[in-house]
Amino acid sequence: MALCLARNFCNRATIFNPAQLSSARYVSIKVVPATQPAVEGHDARNARFKRPQSPHLTIYKPQLTSMLSITHRGTGILLSSYVIAAGIAGISGDFSVVSSIEALQLGAASLAALKFSIAFPFSYHLVNGIRHLFWDMGKFLSIKEVYTTGYAMLFASIVLSLALTFLF
Repeated sequence: MALCLARNFCNRATIFNPAQLSSARYVSIKVVPATQPAVEGHDARNARFKRPQSPHLTIYKPQLTSMLSITHRGTGILLSSYVIAAGIAGISGDFSVVSSIEALQLGAASLAALKFSIAFPFSYHLVNGIRHLFWDMGKFLSIKEVYTTGYAMLFASIVLSLALTFLF
């Protein structure tokens, strides 16, 4: 039926004969104003449908791989904040980090803790970045190797942090 109508409509005689076009069926459209959807939050909608609340991260046991990944991101943010603070201090004019730390008159233990808090994010991010480069080369990707390199990376970053802490 539709093919017949399309063939008749596309016929040359139909195109050039307006009388045949006027015999077409008329369609009217009724305008209905749109209704506003109810503003309902995600939690309220789930309560209305009696859906249980998702436990999210509380049901998962923390794993070494996820914790190392989160820590890698955190150390990257911390290193960025160190660079931003150093840049602001450099722009501010005549500012010396060494003279500012000496003015605090910290004890040996406090100074070592301060040095370690600066050295650990750097060494962790560095060693874990090297680990990621090995992964990009397709090495150490089995579960056993991922965990082994994870523990080795933690050990190496702590040793490097301690070496940087007691260097000066």
